[in-house]
Amino acid sequence: MAFARTLLPAVLCLALTGVPAALPHPASAAAAAAAAPYDGQVGHESALFSVKATNNAAAQEFTVDGTRLSRVSVWLGSGAATGSVTAQVRRVREDAGSVIASATLDLAALGGAGAGWVEFPLSATVTAGTTYHLFLQASTAESAPIAWYGTTRSAPGSLTSWNYDRAYWGGWHAYSSRLAFHVNPTGSGRCGETEPCYVPASALAARTSGLLANRVATEAVLPSFAVGASYVDGSNVLRLPSGRWRYLPDGASASAVVEADDAGALAQIEESRAWLAAGTVPGTTAARRAASQRALLSMRALLKPNGAFAAAWAPPWEYSWPRDGAFAAVAFAATGHDEEAYRILGYDALTQRADGTWEARTLLDGSGPPDARKWQLDANGWVPWATWQWYQAAPPGGRDERLRELYPMVRKAADHAARSLGPDGLPPASPDYWELDTTTANIGTAAPLLAGLNSAADLAARLGLGADAERWGEAARRLSAAISAFFAPLGYQRTVDGEHGRDSAVAFMAPPFNAAPGGLGEALDSTHRALLLPNGGVSPGNDPSFSWGSYAWTASTSFFALAWAGTGEPAKAGSVLDWVLSKRNGLGELPETVNGAGLPSAVAPLGWTDSLVVLTALALQGAARPTPPATPSPVE
Repeated sequence: MAFARTLLPAVLCLALTGVPAALPHPASAAAAAAAAPYDGQVGHESALFSVKATNNAAAQEFTVDGTRLSRVSVWLGSGAATGSVTAQVRRVREDAGSVIASATLDLAALGGAGAGWVEFPLSATVTAGTTYHLFLQASTAESAPIAWYGTTRSAPGSLTSWNYDRAYWGGWHAYSSRLAFHVNPTGSGRCGETEPCYVPASALAARTSGLLANRVATEAVLPSFAVGASYVDGSNVLRLPSGRWRYLPDGASASAVVEADDAGALAQIEESRAWLAAGTVPGTTAARRAASQRALLSMRALLKPNGAFAAAWAPPWEYSWPRDGAFAAVAFAATGHDEEAYRILGYDALTQRADGTWEARTLLDGSGPPDARKWQLDANGWVPWATWQWYQAAPPGGRDERLRELYPMVRKAADHAARSLGPDGLPPASPDYWELDTTTANIGTAAPLLAGLNSAADLAARLGLGADAERWGEAARRLSAAISAFFAPLGYQRTVDGEHGRDSAVAFMAPPFNAAPGGLGEALDSTHRALLLPNGGVSPGNDPSFSWGSYAWTASTSFFALAWAGTGEPAKAGSVLDWVLSKRNGLGELPETVNGAGLPSAVAPLGWTDSLVVLTALALQGAARPTPPATPSPVE
């Protein structure tokens, strides 16, 4: 994962202009047809009426064809986080005693300040063709505005609207603009399909909320279309507030909204459930199993047919990082999904540079990097480590033959890693998972390289390639001694010069990456304490020259859960894991970051965090991944 790609938290603002048109309120079939070019609240471009305070409200006439009123849906914008909004249907606009149906919604229950379509459940018998009045009024102690949004353009089929402002007009006043809303909305007339449901501003801290996928294409579920939705269990088919389903049909590049139990969607659900059943869904509790299931499905959605593994599904993340892919390959292999794991490693082999290194990230078609971002040496450790982990989990039949196909990649990676070590045994300074340069060697590069060299040496030995095994074993011994000499006395801080603070990469010195050296337990504890934030998660590090602010990173937090699970501290590991799981969003997806208010932010899901959660859940149920063996010195 590339932490530096979102150094400053992005806040997605809900636009009140240019929103796709919705269906009109149904005055009649003929009027609805006449209104087709406008289709309801055209653009929601201005707040027609403030509906806050007892002396201010808004109303609009409407007629219906049916005899029952079940709900109305209104586009509402609120700067206030607390208070209430009441919708009434009256026979007589000016007469509060003529109310035939009324419903009040609490703003705090909606999530606070925000904007979007709000549904008011109502129940009343009405007379077809009779004129009624929808009346809206709000109440809050805050000074922030609450408004019923609509259009200042004339919309055929929208009947007369009125504003009640006792102080300004002395009562009810006809307004030249036309409001629009839904009466008895069904199907696409309900929020979450063509129009977003009311979304609290806090939910917009995340750019994406979930994924739809068909094993070839992927589509993000935006926060404004995730409210009130949920996945059909065991799938990436989304159940909408209307009861209909949204999914990405096979062969399609854009999602479709279909009726529940649509044959194409059901086939996709059956296929994804069969895929899950063919492997393991880890977790000692229902919450952990649910999170692991969702993580596996999301990882699958991020994996492309050519083996490219997208970090997440939003433009700055839609690239394949060797680091993210390595963890995903290990999680897939460990849960019995061998084909997916091997596909990622095959992509690594195809995108490896001639000198044995990798670009920091590549376009998902494998054609090369998207920009001039500096390459990162830690990939030379992560990819051989992932290959070794795949080999440990792979079905024995044909395993060595398949390893030989990957072995040229492993050899080039390990040889470059070995050659990179200086006279002191340390690797050169290189950007690591922070994607920021350091002036001296960093633990975020040294620890993965140690894991990768030990992994490569063991794989070589298994194939009977003794010269390779000895060459990389000697390099691993030199690097291990250097880490003990330079990093261990500093508590495995970020850099050997001790000037860049603590780093969550201390966890890379623990299983399943490396056999834990003496004193690592205290380093893990003290680093976690130093990086712990008030929201309960940790930052990647506390380098005094760079601040992560109040944002906790779920991957860095999960590093400690996996390390403690691997070093015999299940209580600590479980506590951290459960904190990470508590930050899943409404769809159960794991976000990249958690902001100072404790809310998911950046993107959800993040493939790296998904992989870490799956591996930690496995370890806590007694199925921890093995650790590459340290190569003993020939004199031992």
